[in-house]
Amino acid sequence: MSRVRVRFAPSPTGPLHLGGVRTALYDYLFAKNQGGDFVLRIEDTDTARYVEGAEEYIMEALEWCGLIPDESPKIGGPYGPYKQSERRDIYDKYLLEILKTDYAYLAFDTPEELDEIRKEFEQTGEVFAYNYLTRNRLKNSLTLSEVEVLKLLHEKVPYVVRFKMPVDKTLNLEDMIRGKFSVNTNTLDDKVLVKNDGMPTYHFANIVDDHEMKISHVIRGEEWLPSLGLHYLLYEAMGWERPQFAHLSLILKPEGKGKLSKRDGDKFGFPVFPLNFKDPATGVVSKGYREEGYLPDAFINMVALLGWSPANDKEILSLDEMVKEFDLNKVHKAGARFSKEKAEWFNHEYLKTKSDEEILGMLKNTEGVDFQGMEDEKLIKIIGLMKERATFAKDIYNDGRFFFETPVVYDEKAVKKAWNPDTATILGELVSVLQASNFKAETLREEIHAFAEDRSLGMGKVMMPLRLSLVGELKGPDVPDILEILGKEESIMRINNAVKIIV
Repeated sequence: MSRVRVRFAPSPTGPLHLGGVRTALYDYLFAKNQGGDFVLRIEDTDTARYVEGAEEYIMEALEWCGLIPDESPKIGGPYGPYKQSERRDIYDKYLLEILKTDYAYLAFDTPEELDEIRKEFEQTGEVFAYNYLTRNRLKNSLTLSEVEVLKLLHEKVPYVVRFKMPVDKTLNLEDMIRGKFSVNTNTLDDKVLVKNDGMPTYHFANIVDDHEMKISHVIRGEEWLPSLGLHYLLYEAMGWERPQFAHLSLILKPEGKGKLSKRDGDKFGFPVFPLNFKDPATGVVSKGYREEGYLPDAFINMVALLGWSPANDKEILSLDEMVKEFDLNKVHKAGARFSKEKAEWFNHEYLKTKSDEEILGMLKNTEGVDFQGMEDEKLIKIIGLMKERATFAKDIYNDGRFFFETPVVYDEKAVKKAWNPDTATILGELVSVLQASNFKAETLREEIHAFAEDRSLGMGKVMMPLRLSLVGELKGPDVPDILEILGKEESIMRINNAVKIIV
C-alpha cells in the first residue's frame, strides 16, 4: 500500500461524541500530512440501534469542523458505496471465501440455549465464552455432520457465522502509538462474523471494507484494542495485507477518572457533542459546541490537543498548521483530561483574532440579540471595545446590553460604593459641561478630567457615579467611549434618571 488512506467510520447510533470528533480529526491530519486520502464510511449494520438523523448529523458536524472527506456517502468516490447497508453483496462474496477456509464455521445455537449454558457456568463460578474450550460441545458445523448441517440449512434454521480462533497461538501485535505486545489466542473467543439476519458484524464488515477501500492506516479508539488480535487473524484468514493500527486513548472526565460522558457535560455545564442533537425518540435536545457559541477553528484546536503535543508545546494552531505538524508518534498513550476552562480559553483567543465585522455578522445571527435599530458603525465600535474581555460573541451583547437598554435599576453594592450625598450636585454640574461637548471620546476624556481638577475632586468621585448612571453597574469599557456611543441626548437622560432614582 503506497498511498496513505485512512477512514473515519462512525455508526449512526446517536450524535458524534467529542472522542469521535478527535478520531476524525487525527485521521484527517494524518492523511493530509502524508498527502493521502480521508474517507468517511458510515457503519450502519447495527440496525437495532440505528437513530434517525444521526447520519446527517455526523456529516454536518464534520463539515462544521472543517474536516471535509475526500470520499463519503455524500461525495462518492471510487470505492463506494460508503454505507455498509449498501454493501451487502460484497460481504456475501467474502463470506463464501472465508467459509472455504478453516477460520469460520456455522453456529446454530439459539439465544435460549446459550443462556442456559451461561447459567450452568455461573453455578460453578465460571464465565461462559464461546471458544476453543466450548465450541466442540455446542451446536455448530464443527460438531454436526455435513448431513445434519445441510438439513438445518434446508429447514432455514437461523444460524450465525463465527470465527474459529486458533488454539494456543501467540499473536505478535503492533500499534503505532502503544508499540509491540503479544496476545495468546486462548484468551480470545470465537466472535460472530455474520448475524442470523445475514448482516455482518463490525469485525467482518470492517475488515472487508478496509481491504476493499485500500485503507493503509486504521486510527480508532482504544476500546477496539482488545479486537486487534481477531482483526490480525481475519487478515491472515483472507490472505490480505494488513493496514497499520493506531489506538487512541480515552478523553477523560474533568476530574480525571473515567471516560468523558454526556452526564459529565450535564453536570459541569459543557457540551460533549459538536452540534445540538435532538433525540427523535424523546425529543430531548443535547447541546452542542456550535450552538453554545464556540468557533469551529477554536473547537478543533482544543480537540487536537486532547492527546497530542505539537512542537514547542505551541497551543494556537490553524488546521493547516496542525496538518504540517501532526505526527502519530507524538500522540499520547495516556488519557487526556477534558477542561471546560481550557475550551473557553481557546474560544476567547480565537474570538480576539476575528474582525469586528465578522463578529457583528455572528451576533446578527444569534437568537435573542436585539440591537434596538442601532447602526452598524456604532455596533462595530462596541464590539471593538468589548471583544478583548469576551469568551463568546454573545458575551459582547450580554455584557454590553446597557448600550441598547437604558438602566432602570442600579446595582445596590455599586450604589453604596459610588453614590455620596454630594454626588447628585456633582453630576448636575457635569451635565452642563457635557451639554457643550462635541461628544467625541478623546474630547470627553479631557473635559471630564478638567471638570474634576477644577473642583479638586478625585476622578473616582466623578467617574464611578457617572459609570453607574450610564451602565447601572460599575462595569464596562472606558466611560468616554460609552458616552460617545450612547450620544449626548441618551447619556444626559441616563444621568438625570440616576439622579432622580438613586437617593
